Amino acid sequence: MLIAEEVKHIAALARVGLEEKEIEKFSHDLSSILDWIAQLDEVDVAGVLPTAHITGMNNISREDRMEDFLNKEKIVELFPEGKNGYDKVKSVL
Repeated sequence: MLIAEEVKHIAALARVGLEEKEIEKFSHDLSSILDWIAQLDEVDVAGVLPTAHITGMNNISREDRMEDFLNKEKIVELFPEGKNGYDKVKSVL
């Protein structure tokens, strides 16, 4: 069973505020989860190949290539103003 200091440390790492009455509850809950995970050590996985996903599908992506945009002038007209040869837009931040 996890002790109170360990629960407080885990809560601090997760940036979760806990009241004193919650520490005992989470100590029990987290200990149960860790016990359940420990059961996975008992499973025989010898000969089982590791998998990233079960579908076996691969990403199909195109080669990156640079192309000219056809309507560049029309897009440039949409900018409200320019400065030093650059198109000026509103700040995003």
